[in-house]
Order: sequence, then structure tokens, then C-alpha cells
Amino acid sequence: MSKSLARVTAALEAAGVAARPVEMPAETRTAEQAAAAAGCALDQIVKSILFRGEGSGRLYLFLTAGGNRIDAVKASSLAGEPLGRADAQEVRAVTGFAIGGVSPVGHLTPSPEFLDPRLMDFAQVWAAAGTPRHIFPIAPGELLRITGAKLADFTA
Repeated sequence: MSKSLARVTAALEAAGVAARPVEMPAETRTAEQAAAAAGCALDQIVKSILFRGEGSGRLYLFLTAGGNRIDAVKASSLAGEPLGRADAQEVRAVTGFAIGGVSPVGHLTPSPEFLDPRLMDFAQVWAAAGTPRHIFPIAPGELLRITGAKLADFTA
């Protein structure tokens, strides 16, 4: 088991979540790939998108439904500073995950997290589990609880 997958599994166990990561037969780097592999609706996929604060350099994690896009103005307002896209090196340094496998849990360094209310419309959603081939199912209320994310409107 990869270190990234082990970290996600440990984080789920520590939070008391029964769900476990599942290896998919194909890559799940994009929301579309993940939805096809999981056999679910696109919006049931949790996209983990990181932005960097232009003033602070701090990373902010936005957990959004697979079909939604982030509105930069709304996201910046939530963060309290202008945001720019975090690059792959920053993402790996802070989270420990490569882009395409960034999980909402198990980060090396915690970041403020925000959760898209659209995800709450489903009984179950699927999130990346630290690798491009692993995802895990979870009730959105449980995801909100274990991440400590703030439920907020930040989509276009």
C-alpha cells in the first residue's frame, strides 16, 4: 500500500468512518473518470481543489461537486484574500498528495477547507483516496464532520 493511501486509510479509521478506499480498474484523476469508475453521477464526485493565498501563501482546500466550477471571487471572499491556483509542487508539499489523487483527509499540513453545498444533495459521495486509482465512498455529512470544512457557496 502506498504511503498516501495508508495516510488516507488511517485518517478515515481515526475519524471513526467505516468506509475504506477502493481501487478502481482505471485512473480516477478527473471527476469524469471517477464517476465512470464508481458508477455514480458526476456531482457525486468530490473534487479537491487547492488555491494559494496571494498575500499569505497559505493553501485553501475547496471540496466541490464534480460538475461544478469554483468562482474565484466567492472563493477569495471566503479565504479573506485574493487566491491563485496552487501549483503541483505546492500541493504535494502541503498535502502529501499528487494532483489527481488529493484526498480531503490525511494531509501532511491542514488547510482551511470549504465544502460545496451541492454535495449534501446525495446520500453518498466519492472522494480521492491519495492515489489516481483509489477513491472512497462517504456520506457528505460525515465528510463535513471529519474534514472540519465550512459549508459555503463558492461555485459559479
